Amino acid sequence: MHKNGLLGQLIQNLCCLPGVGPKTAQRMAFSILQRNRVGGKRLGEVLLEAIEKIGYCQQCRTLTESEVCEFCQDRARDNACICVVENPSDVWLVDQATEFKGRYFVLHGRLSPLDGIGPDDLGLDLLAQRLSGAEVSELILATNSTVEGEATAFFISGLARKYGVKASRIAHGVPMGGELEFIDSGTLAHAFNGRKEI
Repeated sequence: MHKNGLLGQLIQNLCCLPGVGPKTAQRMAFSILQRNRVGGKRLGEVLLEAIEKIGYCQQCRTLTESEVCEFCQDRARDNACICVVENPSDVWLVDQATEFKGRYFVLHGRLSPLDGIGPDDLGLDLLAQRLSGAEVSELILATNSTVEGEATAFFISGLARKYGVKASRIAHGVPMGGELEFIDSGTLAHAFNGRKEI
């Protein structure tokens, strides 16, 4: 009975969020309705406004409320260096965790022939336009260390070479505080091969 009503619809729609299954969605729905209706109403209003007003930056393709995002508008950032990431959330992570002060380019995915995702689906024509300008001298490839992420980085490094732009790859390997006995063999092999002199 409840599954067809508003409560059931609320629970079903909360399941669209990543990592939220039926039980978690049910807890969220009941929490909002029992303890925080004002917060739930505000959440709904902000969510609707965000969906209507947030789009993609015309230059780097990250999420923004304006045509050009705050990163691309920032004149203090270095135009000579572009960091390529898979998703807009990666821009936030890199910017918060590092001292990177260059520009960004968001792919919105990674090469995956099995899923029908090719270079045209990732906006690589726009990236090529930026690389063809004389300003860019380095491309930092910060795609994930999955098979598809590595293939994407390899493909883009070839594109960078075509325009005479240096391409570098972020390091992968043993995390800070990690113990070797808990690291999988692929990660350990990658870290071992990517070692550097100290």
